[in-house]
Amino acid sequence: MILRVPMLVARFLHNGRLRMLFLILIALLFTGIMLTYYWPNENQLCFMDTKVMPTQSSGRDLEVSPLEDVLLAEPKPVPGRSIFFHETSCQQNEKRRYKLMELTARQACAIESAALHNPNFQVFVLFAGPTYRISNSGGTNNSNTQPLVEAILSYSNVHLRRLNLWSYAAGTPIEEWLKDGSLFLSSYLFSHISDFLRYLTLYRYGGLYLDMDVVVLRNMEEVPPNYTGAESNTHLAAGVMSLAATGFGHEIAESCLRDLQLNFDGKDWGNNGPGVITRVAQKICGTKNIEVMQEDHKRCLGFKVFGRGAFYAVPWKQWRDFFEPEKLSQTMALTKDSYVVHVWNKHSSTLKIKRGTKSAYAKYAEQNCPRAYKASGEYF
Repeated sequence: MILRVPMLVARFLHNGRLRMLFLILIALLFTGIMLTYYWPNENQLCFMDTKVMPTQSSGRDLEVSPLEDVLLAEPKPVPGRSIFFHETSCQQNEKRRYKLMELTARQACAIESAALHNPNFQVFVLFAGPTYRISNSGGTNNSNTQPLVEAILSYSNVHLRRLNLWSYAAGTPIEEWLKDGSLFLSSYLFSHISDFLRYLTLYRYGGLYLDMDVVVLRNMEEVPPNYTGAESNTHLAAGVMSLAATGFGHEIAESCLRDLQLNFDGKDWGNNGPGVITRVAQKICGTKNIEVMQEDHKRCLGFKVFGRGAFYAVPWKQWRDFFEPEKLSQTMALTKDSYVVHVWNKHSSTLKIKRGTKSAYAKYAEQNCPRAYKASGEYF
């Protein structure tokens, strides 16, 4: 039977109609493969620049203006002297095919606290994809004002920008990897785009990256660059990272981009964020022992690993301690020497607190982001 296969194939190819049908099937298969890899899926479209005429679904005109591109607008980030936040969600829907800029009170608090304590750093909030801001020209339509946005923009060192993923990656070691589309097949798309962007931003500019669910408690301008923090005895975290714009810091950022490509796993939430900086640090320091990284500073060649108390004094499993009044004294004492507190938004985002509550998070907000706290309304 096996010996007859070549004979059957020869007869098949000799038949003109069958040969033509065979060629058509091959062409269709090739086209399908090309479309699978290169045709933008719905997730990709969310981050692509499109020309739209935004209007409010209620029938009233909503005056909006696009945020400026971070690569083009002035002022541009000062390499090594800027703080970066990223917003990677997609709020498009059938009625509104564009993303209207929105910030929660807690996001605004993170931004304000960074600006307040670091007046000599420029703070950039980067929105992935085309993003529009309500431009309340003349101030006549008070119903459309965004008090949280106005609160953070009252700081002269805060800048709101958008970015195009593909333009932002152009000319970097991760440009071609982004084009192949595997990022957009992730089971945790928005989290993994955030992971992708934090390492890309540090590669482009250096500086300090912060998650949007932190509160900055102290000035960080004079902390030497090239550092991150331990989250546990087994992993470093990627929610607070600083790298120099040149030299060793730039080399670390490049190593992170290459590790992300090599080890990307769209089905593993933490592999592409904390996993990246953990693996890169293990290579730099020549050890997998997080405690050794913290204790032996020379071993890591100038890359500093802060202990948990610096940024993650309250572990994620105890996130409720930030919100429970009976844990106020304990939590404040635990974080008295911290630079930053991380409130674990993945777990805490649905738990609202009434403004004025005697909880650690309310105290942090009152002291470190007073304008956003005041603008948040009854609940924070």
